[in-house]
Amino acid sequence: MAGFALATLAPAALIAAAALQGAVWVAAALGWMTVLTYLLDRVIAAFGNVGDAEFPVADSLSVVLALVHLALLPLAIAGVAGATGLSVPARIGLFLAAGLFFGQVSNSNAHELIHRGGRGLTRLGALVYVTLLHGQHVSGHRLVHHRCVATPDDPATARAGEGFWAYLPRAWWGEFREGLRAETALRARGTARGVHPYAAYLAGAAIFLAGSAQAFGPAGLAAHLALAAYAQLQLMLSDYVQHYGLTRDRRADGRYEPVGPGHSWDAPQAFSGLVMLHAPRHADHHLHPARPYPGLRLAPATTPTLPRSLPLMATLALVPPLWRRVMDPRLARWQQRQAPGTGS
Repeated sequence: MAGFALATLAPAALIAAAALQGAVWVAAALGWMTVLTYLLDRVIAAFGNVGDAEFPVADSLSVVLALVHLALLPLAIAGVAGATGLSVPARIGLFLAAGLFFGQVSNSNAHELIHRGGRGLTRLGALVYVTLLHGQHVSGHRLVHHRCVATPDDPATARAGEGFWAYLPRAWWGEFREGLRAETALRARGTARGVHPYAAYLAGAAIFLAGSAQAFGPAGLAAHLALAAYAQLQLMLSDYVQHYGLTRDRRADGRYEPVGPGHSWDAPQAFSGLVMLHAPRHADHHLHPARPYPGLRLAPATTPTLPRSLPLMATLALVPPLWRRVMDPRLARWQQRQAPGTGS
């Protein structure tokens, strides 16, 4: 677990120092989330799986990271808004570094928490998403994405040939709508009670935005909105990249085949995997959603694999022609490999 702790907590400390001191700390925080991660991905050997004995520690780290997020977000908002006296270049650098942290570490950790099963951990993960104004992801991800992944019924699954900028509004609104529909259906059937989660998502987002505006003025409100949008963009990029073009076959009875290892793109790079709590080991997560992140496995012989790390492929996805040039031939080769009669 030491690797996960170092990869996730060290940049949080650098970002906190950057928000208060600027200067070299901004460069260090941004460098950790970009250049250092890229370089370490290139030189570190594949990270070995952790045994079952480590799983309770994994939950403890997730709780710590959630609490760190709740403290770091207002500090980053203050720094980006200018309340801590940073120069304009330092504020821009802080925005980029903090946004990368919230998009890659906080999102991945909240994702882990909402799958843990315990009510307290799930609510803590939902709270992290609400601070990033994306509470609906809790419902859309758990109730829709995992059930419908790699089918036309899943808004988060990108279609072959679909560019990211066309995917983004379709997937964001589709997740909001389908998550709302699924939560409402649970209540109509009497299988869920209490306050509708969407009321909590929307009210919570409004409260946090009001708090930022009250504490740091209009600049604080703008900083919060911008950081949340940046973090959400990275989450949507992650969904886009990890499911691009992969589909489940429909059987004669109209049902889709079960989710298998071939329905998510994996990224095996070591250090970026630590930063994102093994979220890039995505195929095994879909096969075993309740498996804690240290136990997620790679199976390159049976899963499609991205040519570069998840952060690099997400950056490439921002330019759809380049993305299609790299990924469409790779997708075609994978589909051919899976076709009946190919010996796969």
